[in-house]
Amino acid sequence: MSITTRAAVCRVPGQPWEITELELDEPKANEVRIKFYAAGLCHSDDHIQKGDAPMRMPVVGGHEGAGIIDAVGPAVTRVKVGDHVTVSFIPACGKCRYCATGRQQLCDAGLNAAVGCFLDGTFRFHQGGEDFGGLCVLGTFSQYAVVHEYSVIKIPQEIPFDVAALVACGVPTGWGSAVRAGGVRAGQTVVIYGTGGVGMNAVQGAALAGAKNVVVVDPVEFKRDAALSTFGATHAFATAKEAHDFVVETTWGELADVAIITVGILHDEVIANAIKVVGKTGQVTITAVGNGWINENPGMLIGYQRRIQGSIYGGCSPLVDVPQLIGLYKAGKLKLDELITRRYKLDEVNEGYQDMLDGKNIRGVIIHEH
Repeated sequence: MSITTRAAVCRVPGQPWEITELELDEPKANEVRIKFYAAGLCHSDDHIQKGDAPMRMPVVGGHEGAGIIDAVGPAVTRVKVGDHVTVSFIPACGKCRYCATGRQQLCDAGLNAAVGCFLDGTFRFHQGGEDFGGLCVLGTFSQYAVVHEYSVIKIPQEIPFDVAALVACGVPTGWGSAVRAGGVRAGQTVVIYGTGGVGMNAVQGAALAGAKNVVVVDPVEFKRDAALSTFGATHAFATAKEAHDFVVETTWGELADVAIITVGILHDEVIANAIKVVGKTGQVTITAVGNGWINENPGMLIGYQRRIQGSIYGGCSPLVDVPQLIGLYKAGKLKLDELITRRYKLDEVNEGYQDMLDGKNIRGVIIHEH
């Protein structure tokens, strides 16, 4: 028997998020229904809504979320009714070539992320005979959603839902951009471009990995201040040139070991700046989404043996790294509460995204009312 749920949806790219009621099917085999209590406002959803990234429409937004398992379909083994869970925007089947070799962020079951349908091609959200996809086959901007059990991770009951929502995407994507995809090691110099809900966790990751210099580039003063006072940055600058000059001076010209791009919208200039700030065998880790192109002469890479590494989910394996990150949070070594700048009602989702675009938030979170 289907239920009714309130959700923020996008029907056409460029239109604001619309709050509406949808019908939600019962979970089928290997599927669960989650009663969401919190959902993170990630920039990726804004890219979808703006039309910067392709997505089948109409779509229920949201791919960061946490809640309680409300119902389970046949053959579900990972979780049971009543379990507290966070979601993973990339599922982890545990059986494909990539999962089996410790690269769950590349799981083959994630092929429908931009369509929003399940592996059998069907949808669970409906309205007036029309099928609505869930962003990344999730849809956390809904009070309830049916998702595949591959996309859920059980969490300890004492973890607050707003905090747990962040480890669905922003935290592992940022932390992993430094620690996993970035390979940051103790004593290194790291430059991070952009310190929003993803980049601030790259700062934390680099600091936890033992980087000597954790250098932040962000035009927003309050983010620079937060990076320095709370999240482990050692230096912060408003412009890439200031950061570059500092890196040259502090490393005696050897330059940085790793540059991490986590700006809101990827562009050519930030890629060029990142390539130039790393030295011999240095790595540029690209996590940001946008229309940036690598326009540098290949000699920039060859002469110094620089490399450019794309990063999805920060190179993290959700079933391994998300529990590890929660453990670091419980131990007081990872700051998650401090990432949340403001909490919003579902009806305020457009205001939340405007605040993000205006540089007012590190991370905004929707608190679902039930």
